[in-house]
Amino acid sequence: MSKIAIVGSGFIGRAWAISFARAGYEVCLWDVDPAAPDAAISYIADVLEDLAANDLLNGQEPAEIMPQLSAEADLATALKDAIHVQENAPEDLEIKKDLYTQLDKLVAPETILASSTSALLPSRFTEHLDGRARCLVAHPINPPYLIKAVEVVPSPWTSPDAMEATRRLMIEAGQSPIMMTGEIDGFIMNRMQGALLEEAFRLVEGGHASAEDVDIGIREGLAARWAFMGPFETIDLNAPGGVRDYATRYQGMFANMFEQMKTRVDWAGPVLDEIESDRRKRLASDKLEERQKWRDRRLMALAAHKRAQDRETGQ
Repeated sequence: MSKIAIVGSGFIGRAWAISFARAGYEVCLWDVDPAAPDAAISYIADVLEDLAANDLLNGQEPAEIMPQLSAEADLATALKDAIHVQENAPEDLEIKKDLYTQLDKLVAPETILASSTSALLPSRFTEHLDGRARCLVAHPINPPYLIKAVEVVPSPWTSPDAMEATRRLMIEAGQSPIMMTGEIDGFIMNRMQGALLEEAFRLVEGGHASAEDVDIGIREGLAARWAFMGPFETIDLNAPGGVRDYATRYQGMFANMFEQMKTRVDWAGPVLDEIESDRRKRLASDKLEERQKWRDRRLMALAAHKRAQDRETGQ
């Protein structure tokens, strides 16, 4: 059984641990906080029960998966014999640099060092390393055990072998890797999400719609299709002649709208008071955790449905 080391055992680290353990890997968790790995494993035990109830453990029972998880207080021991290290440290450049200096010295030359960062380019914290060619970003949408997409992002010096090894691992772990050809701020998913959020803030700030109206537009409108196909397939199916026909018909409309989208709204400005007020009327602050659990249950149901559909179609 191959071993994967989880460095940083918080929200993202423990979620990655579920994905890898479910796929049959030995998973060792480490954290700068000695109590965090054991706490993560305790959390995972509860989640596995919910996943089993939704048939999301690949036919396994939680009791079969739990022995594959271990906690380790010593970093070198946690890394020993690992074929892949999934790092989940805070989004702080200096912390990342210092941590990768340690990791590069402690692991075998062929071990992949992958970061879950969503905000830092891999070149910024790996340039100084002797083994920088095996370093990259593997950024998920949390939690990866329910949402399959993961961005695999190289720095200018990441080797093709490291990219391919990570691609294979992610597929084996049940993920859908997005193989980027180079680094760019925000990668793909946050750039797409950012574009949508910018317009959402603009619409509310301009008095065109309430925060709830914008949410309805996505929740009850666009998201219905986006749950199973992306923007290019969407427009390919939205015009009689496909994607070229759509672009010909509607490019002028979108070009006109783009001119109106060039003004940036300060997310932390007065518009935030309006959005926060709207959200707190609909969900009290002390209900956030309860609603987060509801969200994860809905994601489990959706993941189970999509998995069943994939089985039926042989995908």
